[in-house]
This record gives sequence, C-alpha cells and structure tokens, in this order.
Amino acid sequence: MISSMTGYGQGKTQNEDFKLNVEMKSVNNRYLDINIRLPRKFNPYEDLMKAIIKSKISRGKVDVFVNLEKSEREDVVVKPDLPLLERYVEAYQKIIDHFDLKEKVDLNKLLRIQDAMIVEDREINEETTIAAITEAFNMSVDAMVDMRLKEGDKLKLDILEKTDKIKHILDDIKLLAPSISLSYRDKMEQRIHDLLDQIEDYDQDKLNMEIAIFADRKDINEELVRLDSHFSQLDDLMKSDEPVGRKLDFLLQEINREVNTVGSKSPDYDISNYVVVMKSELEKIREQIQNIE
Repeated sequence: MISSMTGYGQGKTQNEDFKLNVEMKSVNNRYLDINIRLPRKFNPYEDLMKAIIKSKISRGKVDVFVNLEKSEREDVVVKPDLPLLERYVEAYQKIIDHFDLKEKVDLNKLLRIQDAMIVEDREINEETTIAAITEAFNMSVDAMVDMRLKEGDKLKLDILEKTDKIKHILDDIKLLAPSISLSYRDKMEQRIHDLLDQIEDYDQDKLNMEIAIFADRKDINEELVRLDSHFSQLDDLMKSDEPVGRKLDFLLQEINREVNTVGSKSPDYDISNYVVVMKSELEKIREQIQNIE
C-alpha cells in the first residue's frame, strides 16, 4: 500500500510507577530521522524506542515526545543523611556539655545543614518500564502509520488520476506519430528540391538517404514505447506493499526525460501542446511523490 510520510499518533499507558504519554508526528524526509524528547530517567531506553519506530516505518522525519503525566516530584525520594547528622549532633552536644548550656539540639538547625537531606530519583522496575514503553510506543506508531496509510490512499488516487490523463494524451500522440516523420520528410524533400532546382548534377539516391536519416531523427515511436513501459512500472509500484517513494521518484525522472525528448524531436504543433500539458501533470505528480514513503 502507498504510505504518506505525514502522520500523527499517540499512545498512553500506566503502571504502579508512572503514567506514560507518547506523542509522535512525522513529515517528509529523504531518510528516516528520529528525534526523541524524553525524561532523563528514560535515557537508557532510547534505543528500544527507536527500534520500535524503525520496525514499522522506513522514511520520514519523526519527532517523538515522551511525557510522564504524574508530577516529577512524586518520583523523587527524599531521605536524611543520618551518618552526617549524627556527627553534627555529637558536635552540638559536646558544645552544650562543655559550656553547661541549657539548650537542646534543635531540629531546624539540623535541617539547615548542607547535604543533610538526600534527594534522589525513586528506582523504577526495569521489566515493567520496558513493558510500558513498548506498549505506549507501539500504540503511538500504529496510530501514526494508520494515518500515513490513509493519507497515502489519497495520494495514490490523485497520482493515478493524473497518470490516466497523461496516458490518454499519449494515445492521442500515437495516432499522430506515424504521419509526423512522413510529413517532415515530404517537407524536407520539397525544400531541398527547391534549393537544388538550378543544379543538375547531384546524387539523388544519396540525397534520399540523407533525407531519410534526418526524418528518422524526428520519429518518436521509440520514446512512446519506453513511456508505455515506464507507466506500466509505475502502475506496478502503486500496487506494491513495500515502500516505493524513492523508486517512484527515479521513475518519474525517466518519464519526464522521455516526454522532453518527444517535445524536442517532434515539430508537430499539436504534439508540442500535448507535451506542455503532460509536463504540467508530471510536475504535480512529482510534488505528490515527495510525500510518499
């Protein structure tokens, strides 16, 4: 199926440690380019995230946003550095005893001590974290792929509509083609005979051969046969289940080259007009193909 490179998907999941929300969007790009913004604690799982995306798409610039819906403070563990505080308490108590003070060690003073409290991220279960990431990412990528396929169907219909128009034009050109070289040959013969009218000594057979060679250079049958072959390949590619964007882009360049040759070789006014229309449609197809994976 034809797939666009433009899409959006979202996936949500949760476990006992966190709620996870994954959003991703993709746009046109020559290659697969994945950029992921995620919480620091998920950095070890970035390769896993990219692997899930790569398993389902092959082209496009993909921006991924990984968010924890819970407040990040809920994922923080705060605990006292008891060995450090014990040393401070012992020092305070020695001062009180030495000077026979009536004061007691004050909690507020202890809390003001630098590094008295240890703040660290709460450990999360690796197995359940991987499961949650896998579920949310698969959900998000699948939704994005589904949108890309729907957009791809629209692109396919539009491209086929334009190629059908070009094929009908080629059918009209095929009807004109046989008479073009003959007409060109007749006109060339007449012009040459007009020029040679005053000259008696020339080789008629050699002249006829040269005229035939020049007339053959205006024959477009070979280009028309190649165009039929190219459009047949294009139809096959549009039915493929594999990513075909690059192949379509290359094939369209070949088609455009043949159409240009038809225009340059043919002196016929109607065919020149047909070529202009075909090139216009090919440019529209080229723009659409840039969106295909």
